Amino acid sequence: MFNFIPNIARYPTYQVFLAAVASMLLAGMLFPLWIRLLRFRNIGQQVRADGPQGHLVKQGTPTMGGVLILLVVAIVYLGMGNIGRLGIVAFVALFGCGLLGFIDDYAKVVHERSLGLRPRAKILGQAFIAASFGIIAVNWAHISPVVALPFGSELDLGAVTSTFTVGGLDLSIPWLYVGLVFFMIISFSNTVNLTDGLDGLAAGTVMIITLAFAAIAYRQDHLEVALFASSITGACIGFLWYNSYPADIFMGDTGSLGLGAAVAALAIVTKTELLSVLIGGIYVIEGLSVILQVASFKVTGKRIFRMAPIHHHFEMKGWSETQVMVRFWIITGILAGGGFALYFVGSVWQ
Repeated sequence: MFNFIPNIARYPTYQVFLAAVASMLLAGMLFPLWIRLLRFRNIGQQVRADGPQGHLVKQGTPTMGGVLILLVVAIVYLGMGNIGRLGIVAFVALFGCGLLGFIDDYAKVVHERSLGLRPRAKILGQAFIAASFGIIAVNWAHISPVVALPFGSELDLGAVTSTFTVGGLDLSIPWLYVGLVFFMIISFSNTVNLTDGLDGLAAGTVMIITLAFAAIAYRQDHLEVALFASSITGACIGFLWYNSYPADIFMGDTGSLGLGAAVAALAIVTKTELLSVLIGGIYVIEGLSVILQVASFKVTGKRIFRMAPIHHHFEMKGWSETQVMVRFWIITGILAGGGFALYFVGSVWQ
């Protein structure tokens, strides 16, 4: 798509910048049309009755904005013409979980209930996608089952490996590493989904985190991965114009599950699995708040937070949605920036 620009291949920095800007502009232009179509088809958000009462006014707001986010990422990333195996496996993770989210969103719209797919069906779908991603990443994209540790050390998770022949192809399954990949895909897709509870919160945090991964991939000379990450960043910025408070559209599970899987995939293909805990730390916080809330209530009968996930806790304390959103963005920026700084120092150390 962008090959008409003279000598564009000579300027990789410009390509990464162009991917972000193109995604932002394309999303910004298409979302008004998408919102009108969703309203015409009466495709609106079903708000949970047990959530914050102030959110009941959002009932009926157009949802499934994630469909257009994924479409924009596909158009721009594929249109840049720099496609490699690492970028493709990350792209597949985005669209695999995005498709699962679309089925979930469709179930909500058709049956007019807020929960969509049954939890078991959703987890089984995520498990299949995560396991398939791990096997493809190792065997086709040749991602090493080694996790980088601080101070230049490494942890080999390929010690326990089985080899199978399927259709004449030899498949190696390093069980420990595939297990880690499995955990990361499911964890990040679900925690981004949890974070998508306030206007602009999920899209803004994903925007910051994918920007950090774009910088890491660029530093590694993995231009195709940097282009993929920057395409997501730009699409999220374009979406935020319409998702900022009060939101005209929500991303739905199509967006949150897909973008969460993309965050995990970017950590895996850039070999920053351990650093993803810091770079994506806002999702770790959101996920832990739910786990602690449930565990505390079951053990003691008392709740730690006024409401979980934790962004609702601050909302119940009187913070406005905008205050929570901006402050969580700031926290995400600090964590993602710190993660990139640690990566940079580590790469120089080596």
